[in-house]
Amino acid sequence: TPAGRVKLVSGSAFVVHEGSRIPAAVGTPVYEQDSLVTGADGRVGLTLRDDTPLSMGPQTTIEISRFVYAQSDSQFSFVLKVVRGVVAYVSGRIAKLSPDAVRLETPSAIVGVRGTRLIIRVAE
Repeated sequence: TPAGRVKLVSGSAFVVHEGSRIPAAVGTPVYEQDSLVTGADGRVGLTLRDDTPLSMGPQTTIEISRFVYAQSDSQFSFVLKVVRGVVAYVSGRIAKLSPDAVRLETPSAIVGVRGTRLIIRVAE
């Protein structure tokens, strides 16, 4: 089951799945451990299965390091790694049901989620 799907794309953008770079298009599935990469003119909006929206700006690389959304047995985990660039995050159901299960990582910090909206900018 995909962790989410691309909802919006413009410019140069790719999903990296098991080592293959796939051009991002509306509806492209994104799985746990996939990365998304935007070029100089690229933007991507995606929605994860728990209704978490993510928006990526140009020159951005993220990885969905972990995504577990199993309501039936109350298993929740979301780890987003922001390698570079700018990402806007709005908390979805996992953050509401289990705030401690959400972790946003950058090369220099790990952010726990307490609010509902934030923007992460990682400069090179």
